[in-house]
Amino acid sequence: MVVAKQKKKAVNGSVKPEKKIAVQKKVIEKKVDVIVPVAAKKVKKVKKVETTKKKALKPKKVVEDEEESDEEEELPVSLKDLKKQAASAGKLFDSDDDMGDEDEDEDENGFGLKEGPQGSDDDDEDDEDIDMDDDFSGDEDDEEDDGEDSEEDDEGLPIEKKTKKLDKKMAKIAQEGDEELQLNITGADRFELPTVEEVEEEIQTAPNLTSMKQRIQDVIQVLGDFNNRRQEGKSRADYMEVLTKDLCSYYGYNEYLMNKFLHLFPAGSALLEFLEANDQPRPVTIRTNTLKTRRGELAKSLINRGMNVDPAAKWTKVGLVVYDTQVPVGATPEYLAGHYMIQGLCSLLPVMSLAPQPGERILDMAAAPGGKTSHIAALMKNSGVLFANDPSKERCTAIIGNLHRMGVNCSIVSSVDGREYEKIMPQGFDRILLDAPCSGTGVIWKDQSVKTSRDSQDVQKRHTLQRELILSALDALDANSPTGGYLVYSTCSVLVEENEAVVNYALQKRHCKLVPTGLDIGVEGFTKFREYRFHPSLNLTRRFYPHVHNIDGFFVAKIKKISNTKNPKPDQPEKKEGEQENEDDEEKKKK
Repeated sequence: MVVAKQKKKAVNGSVKPEKKIAVQKKVIEKKVDVIVPVAAKKVKKVKKVETTKKKALKPKKVVEDEEESDEEEELPVSLKDLKKQAASAGKLFDSDDDMGDEDEDEDENGFGLKEGPQGSDDDDEDDEDIDMDDDFSGDEDDEEDDGEDSEEDDEGLPIEKKTKKLDKKMAKIAQEGDEELQLNITGADRFELPTVEEVEEEIQTAPNLTSMKQRIQDVIQVLGDFNNRRQEGKSRADYMEVLTKDLCSYYGYNEYLMNKFLHLFPAGSALLEFLEANDQPRPVTIRTNTLKTRRGELAKSLINRGMNVDPAAKWTKVGLVVYDTQVPVGATPEYLAGHYMIQGLCSLLPVMSLAPQPGERILDMAAAPGGKTSHIAALMKNSGVLFANDPSKERCTAIIGNLHRMGVNCSIVSSVDGREYEKIMPQGFDRILLDAPCSGTGVIWKDQSVKTSRDSQDVQKRHTLQRELILSALDALDANSPTGGYLVYSTCSVLVEENEAVVNYALQKRHCKLVPTGLDIGVEGFTKFREYRFHPSLNLTRRFYPHVHNIDGFFVAKIKKISNTKNPKPDQPEKKEGEQENEDDEEKKKK
């Protein structure tokens, strides 16, 4: 039984391969019949494209000769090559003569080609034929796309062709972007400026803040490129007048103060940033009292209380900024114990510039509420004598309370007019700090009434008082002090009339000079501003802006007194004693 089964298997195994070969041969012949004509046509198309490209580079006579030869040889050569490939593939399956007879029968029935013997192919050859078909189709598409490109692209590698196509696309995108930008610019040039009467009517009836804001930006753009974007028949003064009206109504300022800011910030973007910063509150900051604690210890204890604090800035070693807190900043046990003072960073700057030394006699001419005074005492290490003066008796109570809380025991509190100190203690101090009363244009976020309450008369009164105070402070300063002889003048204003103009007046009236403030931050003061021409050394002064330094608007100048004698007036030369006596005798005779 076992032997019989093995014989049957052998017989079956011998018959099945023949049938399989015959079936595969028929299938392959059918595929060859279909593939050969199609491939021939595609080969013909490819050669036509190649010949057209070659003709473009060759003379006409050579092209005509080649056309005749190509027409005669093109089709037969391609058909013969394909038929040879099919015949060689079919020989692999021709094992018997019967198989060859079957091939002839198939040819007679129309399944093969008449121009030569054809055979069958295996699965791998089928795949090659199919891949060839796909390659021809892909090459045809590439040739159609590359027909638009140069001949150099055809000679390069496929990667080079793709990179060149990408470069062309990027160049086209960039060109479209430039055209769109030009359209936007031309659209911006078409901005029509309304009249002042129309703007005033809009403000009085129903002002539209969004349209007003857009008009402000449009006018600023026109002023930035006035020659190209101006409207015909409109002058720069017309644009400035409309811009002033819109800014005053949008931000709530009077025209006097807005004109001052327009002169101070001629660049429109800087002006808008400054006005926006005036409406934003500054971060809450505190100063560590080094007489009782250190900044690191204070920060740890406040974090334990639920306050999120960090060092305020690189230029200060005692400042902390409070981001958020779960307890009131002014009611913690640390505050009541005098470990810190709620104080803006800008108020640290004049004391740092003054640089008080232990054992000196120092005057804080406008001391209320006592933040700067306690800072000076901490730098003096509670030694020497510190005079804290303020003309308001009510505000002196705040000075006394803060000095007691902070542990200052080297201070004397007085309530007199600062202009009297030159008579009370002439040349009696080593260093003087004058934080002069001002218009408050640097701290508008604290008092919004400044926007409408400041006018030319108000500013004139204030800078007149500031001139008198700075001369009194210089007279009360001792130029012969071994360690001092310095005056620091500061204001919380950004107006030139209250800052550079006052310092320049002091330089003209007294024997003194400006010295570096010793501050690492700040913008240099003005030496020229519109009609003003100041001393060149005023570039040693420092200005601080809320939109630049994220602190209140401030001004700091440090003056060194050279001599205790007073300067004569600039327009009158100094007279000798004999000349003065002769003039007195002549006046008596006339009387």
